[in-house]
Amino acid sequence: MMNVSEHHRKRMTVLVSGEVQGVGYRAFVRRHAKDLDIAGSAENLADGRVEIIAEGHLDDLEQLLHQLKRGPAHAEVQHTDVTWADASGVRDFHVY
Repeated sequence: MMNVSEHHRKRMTVLVSGEVQGVGYRAFVRRHAKDLDIAGSAENLADGRVEIIAEGHLDDLEQLLHQLKRGPAHAEVQHTDVTWADASGVRDFHVY
């Protein structure tokens, strides 16, 4: 019998605050998301945060979340606010 959870994709929305704009954070997110076969987007918000929407398998999303909390060398991640939902079928990964 097939394990349904292995094939069930989830959606993770993460709001990252700290020194995360102008330091290569979105490119860092895109690189790790593509390596993990995760679809979604990363976008700078007007308030200085970065919003990441990511869809994929739960294990891959948890690996990405670990990277989001670490960030690239010049970033300083202070807080991550994560919400979970069912995937909506997003394809590819875009940076805005």
